[in-house]
Amino acid sequence: MMEWTLALLFGAAVLLLILSVIKSKQSSKGVEEQIDQFTISFLKELNQLQQKVQNVEIDTEIIAQKTGASKQRLLLREVIDLHRRGYSLESISEKFQLTETEIKNLLAPYIKSKDERSEVSNESTFNA
Repeated sequence: MMEWTLALLFGAAVLLLILSVIKSKQSSKGVEEQIDQFTISFLKELNQLQQKVQNVEIDTEIIAQKTGASKQRLLLREVIDLHRRGYSLESISEKFQLTETEIKNLLAPYIKSKDERSEVSNESTFNA
């Protein structure tokens, strides 16, 4: 009698194990399908964003050519970027083959606003 009970319990355990494996495969297929759908929608949105950015870049280039300030604007953008990343005025001037004075003049409006902000914050600490 004890052998039959053990055999029956062992058979039930094997049956439950098989059912468990089948269910996990079904649920993993559902998860995989959801991930695939999410990936496809994400890639579609990314493609749309890339197209919009490309259109904006083209529009900006057209506007810059119409105004004639494209080269100056690009130069200013690159100089500001390098300055914000911590490059020295000397290295920036060497890169663009300009004098340090010319680089300072280009950056003057942006450096001044930083200094003015720090002066205001310093004044508020002294007055307190």
